[in-house]
Amino acid sequence: MFDLFQEALRLKRLSRTGWVRKGVPEPESVAAHSWGVSWLVVALLPPELDRGKALTYAVLHDLPEVRVGDLTPQDQVPDKHAREHLAARELAQGATWLAAWEAYERQDDPEAQFVKQLDRLDMALQAVFYAEEGAAGMEEFVRSASEGIAHPALRTVLEKCALQLGFSVQRSMIE
Repeated sequence: MFDLFQEALRLKRLSRTGWVRKGVPEPESVAAHSWGVSWLVVALLPPELDRGKALTYAVLHDLPEVRVGDLTPQDQVPDKHAREHLAARELAQGATWLAAWEAYERQDDPEAQFVKQLDRLDMALQAVFYAEEGAAGMEEFVRSASEGIAHPALRTVLEKCALQLGFSVQRSMIE
């Protein structure tokens, strides 16, 4: 178990690929992103959803990236999900959290679906943060996030992100 703890800590040094590609100085780490998603769970989770389950998903959702890296659609890795699943199984070594990670990946329940939207919202919020620090081209991250956010409360925050960057996100983008 000690080895898993040590390996998982490497997420703190694994920079998010999209920000690196855009030349963002000192880009956030995968661990920082997972914290951001977890914070959004605490702040925005509807009361009818299970907070413990949602936080588990938020913390675990990118853990396999410690072995496979932060792969993005631009990487065009056809077996990305298979690689991540294998890494999760190897990391888990029979631990009970593997079932939670798999449930999140399959989007089995409302908590998984909500956390997936928060994953995208965190990216949009981070894009605004970087834009305010002078990074260019952050609009593409907000537009990308808009494709996977349907919850009305989250759409409101997303629209504020877009307005901060000088454009509007149309609801029709996800309908």
